[in-house]
Amino acid sequence: MSRRLRIAAAAAAALVLLASASAYAIKGEIGNTVVSSTATMLPRTLPAKGGAPITLTSITRIKNKDGSAPQKLTSIDFLIDKHGFVEAKGVPVCTTARLEGTTPSEARKRCAGALVGEGKVEALVNLPGQPQQKVNSPVSFFNGPKVGGQPSLIGHAYETVPAKKTLLVPIAVEKVNKGRYGYHVEVELPQIADGYGVPTLAEATIGRTWNRGGRKVGYLNASCSGGRLQVKGKLEFENGDLFPALLTSPCRVVG
Repeated sequence: MSRRLRIAAAAAAALVLLASASAYAIKGEIGNTVVSSTATMLPRTLPAKGGAPITLTSITRIKNKDGSAPQKLTSIDFLIDKHGFVEAKGVPVCTTARLEGTTPSEARKRCAGALVGEGKVEALVNLPGQPQQKVNSPVSFFNGPKVGGQPSLIGHAYETVPAKKTLLVPIAVEKVNKGRYGYHVEVELPQIADGYGVPTLAEATIGRTWNRGGRKVGYLNASCSGGRLQVKGKLEFENGDLFPALLTSPCRVVG
């Protein structure tokens, strides 16, 4: 199947919207592969203007129906609602140089002040001559140096198969003007287990708060417009398949 047809097949996949108390989920099938994603932004009660601190939690699961390893996810690209924004002023900055060679606990200790999010990843690893195995790692997100005047993050994970290795992913947050959306983020995933690993689960929660002049401020902030906050994204796989997703988290105006 050509890349264009694979994209069309992904876009036409049977998508099931699963409404929950605080988020919407999307689930679809691309051939033998099942992909599901959720996005939750809390709290749900927000001001109509300005902004208040929030947390953003996303969960993506990838599996094959027959239990085999799915296609390798290579990148995650998404647009974030313009009614949300990043406030990194006053947050310490961490660098990839400080995180090189660190375990998860070492990284969080070394750059504790810059920690703005946590999560976990899981993968299936098929090393030559060995049975398939499942591996996992905590994930940390640190406030990174500005890129082009815009905030950035550094994702940190750690693998032990086939050898111990720190995985670092710089993540630029680009300000855009695309209708409902005000920020663009693209995450290029690193190779897992020297290329023998395939991601199957990615969970992340971003957001922290602190006091500034007696006022509570947050790394992520948002206001409520139209009863929702929205994220539009796509997952790209090594074989060219694309999985589009439009995720909405409901909100209401305070008072």
